[in-house]
Amino acid sequence: MTTTHVTWPQANARRLARQGLSDPENSENPEDPAADRPARIAGAMLGAHAQVLSAAELSIALRLPSGATRADVRRALWTDRTLTKTYGPRGTVHLLPTADLPMWTGALSAIPAGPNPWPDGVRMTPGQTDEVVAAVRDALAGEPLTVDELTDAIVDRTGPWAGDRVMEAFQDKWPRWRQAAHTAAHRGALAFGPNRGRKVTYTGPGVTPMDGQAAMEALVQHYLHAYGPATPAHFARWLAAPKRWAGDVFDGLAAEGRIEQVTLEDERAWVVTGDTAFPDTAPPLGVRLLPYFDAYVIACQPRERLFPGAAFGRALGGGQAGNYPVMLVNGTVAGVWHQRRSGNRIVVTVEPIGTALRTARTRTALDAQAERVAEVLEGRAELTVDRVTVGPHA
Repeated sequence: MTTTHVTWPQANARRLARQGLSDPENSENPEDPAADRPARIAGAMLGAHAQVLSAAELSIALRLPSGATRADVRRALWTDRTLTKTYGPRGTVHLLPTADLPMWTGALSAIPAGPNPWPDGVRMTPGQTDEVVAAVRDALAGEPLTVDELTDAIVDRTGPWAGDRVMEAFQDKWPRWRQAAHTAAHRGALAFGPNRGRKVTYTGPGVTPMDGQAAMEALVQHYLHAYGPATPAHFARWLAAPKRWAGDVFDGLAAEGRIEQVTLEDERAWVVTGDTAFPDTAPPLGVRLLPYFDAYVIACQPRERLFPGAAFGRALGGGQAGNYPVMLVNGTVAGVWHQRRSGNRIVVTVEPIGTALRTARTRTALDAQAERVAEVLEGRAELTVDRVTVGPHA
């Protein structure tokens, strides 16, 4: 049996195309209603990291055709509800397609739990966690609640222990129940609602999780479609799951003939069975400015190829992807950047790595991308090529 050999440029070109990064103008199905496009793109990315919501808005909108702005993403999230803000992979806040929540909640609930990090006197028992999740589900069956309102509702349903302020958090103490917030989200009982002034609210997403095994198998296949070829270790790293457990999931899918092996450069990796067509050429010349924790930067492996040479030291924060917004040139990291709003001006500072902007054609492509970033943010671009002096997460 002949094994398909895939080069890094081929894998990269396919990943870029499947996320709408290589050609956003032609990434849309013309039959898609415009209102559904942000959710479809978020599904293709496997979620947009939304710890900073503006970064998620930019991630999604940059993959939409020109003219789309952050307002289109906000409409999908808060008006059309085709997107949901909730705890996703790695326990971090993401925008996920509402239609995919049964798969996501089923899969995330199926990941083996690690050691409970909370000390004695703070941690909840499994039984208490179940009580809290049931209370959250019941309390959020109506209108969205602020954290204080939800705390009162949980205490009413469980007892005062759930509201004890024992969790150290940001120079404050949170009520005990909040250690189960991620679990409640992963079981389909909690998601984020629209802010009430400056206060965060929570709402009930009204979702029934899929069977855990079936959901996880579906998630693996979605991941391989978007970011394959990939290994179980790549998948485990992206999901913050145990490597051995991820290997068992891949083995089960392989035994059923649902995934198959290829080689990515010199490494054995996996794709969905039959999904072995790759471009013959490298990605077309293109420049993309991606925000903090963009899904492409987080999920693409091997990381040393995505961040070649000096980019590995400059654009990774202690080896962790996503701490810096990055500039891609031809699908690999070739710089970092920062944006600052001043009235209607979006001041974009780009620091190239090495000779990334050595040609006039590349500089012209960067100019266009800066304009597109400003368009998404509903402002006017001012581009500077200079050293980025702010640190990560600035």
